[in-house]
Amino acid sequence: MDDDDDLRRESAVVGAGWLCFVIGTALGTLVLWGVARPLAGQGSVGIPAALVVGAVAAASFAVASVRHRRGDTAGMPVWQAIVVRVSDAAVALAVAGVSALAVLCAGEVLAVGLDGLEVPPLGGGLLTGVAAAAAGGFAYGLGMRLRTRELVTLLFAFLVAGTLFSMLTAADPRWWERNFSQLGAGGATAWAFNGTLAVGGLLLATVGSYVGRDLHRILGDDALGRIGRVVVLFALAGAALAAIGLLPLHRAPVAHNVAAFLLLALLPVLAVDATAVVPGPPRVLTLTTVGVGIALVVAVLLWRPLAMYSAAALEAVAVGLVFVWLTTLMRTLAALAPDRPRPSARPRLRAR
Repeated sequence: MDDDDDLRRESAVVGAGWLCFVIGTALGTLVLWGVARPLAGQGSVGIPAALVVGAVAAASFAVASVRHRRGDTAGMPVWQAIVVRVSDAAVALAVAGVSALAVLCAGEVLAVGLDGLEVPPLGGGLLTGVAAAAAGGFAYGLGMRLRTRELVTLLFAFLVAGTLFSMLTAADPRWWERNFSQLGAGGATAWAFNGTLAVGGLLLATVGSYVGRDLHRILGDDALGRIGRVVVLFALAGAALAAIGLLPLHRAPVAHNVAAFLLLALLPVLAVDATAVVPGPPRVLTLTTVGVGIALVVAVLLWRPLAMYSAAALEAVAVGLVFVWLTTLMRTLAALAPDRPRPSARPRLRAR
């Protein structure tokens, strides 16, 4: 029976991919109609194709959610159903963003290897269709069965794609001597890095919502207070990350730095609190939390006062360590949490 269900799911994903290919090719040809365009740069295929692919991917995720997870909110009070649907909308936005950024990155890379190539409208439409098929199939599979650990992968894929595009198009090729914020400090494509951080913050807060969902499935209504604290910490960390992008270094240096240090302060508090709420807590999660904390302290010391690398290197190490901890947390929750939704017995989020 499980094999049949898996086969049906894979068949649905493949079918969605083909449909997205047709829609992406048609829309791509339409928006690119006219003269041949380069793969990247001014007047290129990249941005129109990225917008089409992002829209198709978001629509594919939405259709899959409605078709396959419509019953997830059955029996839930209004507040819980709203949380589920708002979280789904945030994921759809992130799916659109990561798909669009992946197209832009691919265009920049291909433009280097195919220097001088100009793509006619139909060719651009077909390329858009191929990208839409890949993104739409992935989005449909994600929408069919959305799990928290997949959101973490989506979050880091989104951050990596946005950062890579910003690196490829950076106005200052030596930005890495200072910090990653230089990628959003002016230049024609600074919007990509700042937008990535803003949407990434929304997605980090959404990850917190799904962590809360999994913890509620494990612990029930009696733990809503502790679960709510973890969700709020994720939301605050997400807001700080978004603020870093919405307040670029060259426009609001003080506010930008305050948001960055706030995020740095929130992450260890979040890690300790989330670990304490998970029942047990499992040894692997505890050891990972302690190990990541020690590694972060060592990384900071190597930056200051030892001055062995730049702030950009420290930021890259910190993001990698956070990914390790989040992945461990998600795997732990996946092992403990049941797959079925758990409606709350509280008609209101705040008990009287």
